[in-house]
Amino acid sequence: MSLIDEARKVRQGEELDVAKVDAYLKQQLPDLQGLPEIRQFPGGASNLTYMLRYENRDLILRRPPFGKKAKSAHDMVREASIMQQLKPVYPVVPAVLALCQDESVMGCDFYVMERIVGVIPRQDFPEELLLTPQKTRELCQGFLDKLIELHKVDIKAAGLDSLGKGEGYIARQISGWSERFRQARTPDVNDFEAVIAWLEEKKPEKEIAITLIHNDWRLDNVVLDADNPAHVIGVLDWEMATLGDPLMELGCVLTYWIQSDDDPVLQGMRRQPSNAAGMMTRDEVVAYYLDKTGYKIQSVDFYYIYGIFRLAVIAQQIWYRYYHKQTDNPAFAQFGFMVNYLEQRCLNLIKASKI
Repeated sequence: MSLIDEARKVRQGEELDVAKVDAYLKQQLPDLQGLPEIRQFPGGASNLTYMLRYENRDLILRRPPFGKKAKSAHDMVREASIMQQLKPVYPVVPAVLALCQDESVMGCDFYVMERIVGVIPRQDFPEELLLTPQKTRELCQGFLDKLIELHKVDIKAAGLDSLGKGEGYIARQISGWSERFRQARTPDVNDFEAVIAWLEEKKPEKEIAITLIHNDWRLDNVVLDADNPAHVIGVLDWEMATLGDPLMELGCVLTYWIQSDDDPVLQGMRRQPSNAAGMMTRDEVVAYYLDKTGYKIQSVDFYYIYGIFRLAVIAQQIWYRYYHKQTDNPAFAQFGFMVNYLEQRCLNLIKASKI
């Protein structure tokens, strides 16, 4: 049972009104029995995820974080709609069962979906999985195959062709993340201007393709079959999905893909078991992806350095809040150091790049 991803006690200040939620859900799903036990999944720096355990069924509820926020940043209607449209052509998306836009229920939009029971790989694989290096390799391939399958979805047939602006995606990402970094910079971090200038200079003139991209493709956003861990049975967290260049997504995948021979600082940032015996290296991930998609590129350097820069900006936005004492979460105490480290990593890769 320890293999299956389980919810925990609801965090203080993030409780739900059980009676209101239950009354609403029983209008939508009349077969529900009893009052639900509500628990919460770990993580949740962005949208919050709860498990509602009824006598006859488990449901998953997603809602925005508590407190003041820009609605566009936590658009539950958009997230649920993407999942509903994608489900018929990409079956590993959880089925959306109810979408509530009545703020009298919870004070915000929220949606409820089916629970896909399986293993969600966190920092390390559970020992109970008993993965051999060969099985780990198969799991890695299955994980990448699902990404490739997503990038091959016919967006027009799925009704998702108006999801994002598409063309011009690369230029928008570089300018957008650069501006976000400048706005969030604190006096103790470097300016990234050399990295930004290189990305501007080296950015491809046009996208290699415009596809549906998940935008947060990591091992802890997939659900694996506990009996066959190479088989992905669910893909979660669609809040950032859009239309864009699939190679930009690949660059972000590589950024989180910390391998066993990386330096100790990078190892300290690892949040998924990409270093396990049998896992592909980043070079192997790129070769596998390009072989399966047929995309031809001279080098992956631009996309990988972009991915690292994007992560640095996300970390800096969090560090800004910590630096200005808007949060005292001890998990953020080293983020300023991390941002400077990521800049140096970008500069080292730029120096070694042949493009």
